[in-house]
Amino acid sequence: GTRAIMDSDIDEPINLGSAELVTVNGLVDTVEEIAGTSLERRYDLSAPKGVRGRNSDNTLIHKRLGWEPDTSLRAGLEHTYRWIHDQLAGRPGLVRQAAASG
Repeated sequence: GTRAIMDSDIDEPINLGSAELVTVNGLVDTVEEIAGTSLERRYDLSAPKGVRGRNSDNTLIHKRLGWEPDTSLRAGLEHTYRWIHDQLAGRPGLVRQAAASG
């Protein structure tokens, strides 16, 4: 999708992403499963309420470029997580630095 947009003459904003509807909690659940960990969740119930979930409307990119996503959100997250894990493997200084900044 990204390459198709770059190679096109499209000069306006265009959505590119997963059409799967996902909530923030659902996204965190998936990341926890992939990473094999549990994250602390904190909620500010006094904050303004937003939409319950997000997904990408790919109508325009499909119409203009014939593009549709062929990777699920979970598969993309798994691939990205593995890549980051592999980049950090054997580099404990980077892992400590990342943990300290987050």
